[in-house]
Amino acid sequence: MSNLFAISYPDVATAQQVRDTAIGLQKQKLMDLEDIVVVERRPDGKVKLHQAVNTTGIGAASGALWGGVIGLLFFMPFLGAAVGGATGAAVGAATDTGVDDNFMRQVGQKMEPGSAALFMLVRSATADKVVPQFAQYGGEILQTSLSADQEEHLVEALKAAKAPSGV
Repeated sequence: MSNLFAISYPDVATAQQVRDTAIGLQKQKLMDLEDIVVVERRPDGKVKLHQAVNTTGIGAASGALWGGVIGLLFFMPFLGAAVGGATGAAVGAATDTGVDDNFMRQVGQKMEPGSAALFMLVRSATADKVVPQFAQYGGEILQTSLSADQEEHLVEALKAAKAPSGV
């Protein structure tokens, strides 16, 4: 079962740096992400979701491939690819995997204009190696799916990792 983490940052650049750090930690096999999204509350008040995976593009490519293959059966591969690509793009755009987009938009509406938040759906993580990497960026935990005790422990671990050593 995955755990949800929503952490706010003062700007989009910081949230994107943290997202890049998380992706790097995943490549090192220190965490396993199901979904990761940067939610930006623009100065004009609009909320923009920066998805890590473009389901529309993936759907279009997959649909074009399968449409072309099926079109070969009827001697119309280009028509099949065109219809398959359009259908795949529509299905991909309608697909929502990971963290619910409407939920992220609702949280984004409550944020300060110009700020951002990082939403992560984490399957697993090596906490003693991951927490210090995130602590260096600061941020405020908006919401988690952890129990109250686990969330309190996480907040304490983030503060301890952020505190200067040798004092």
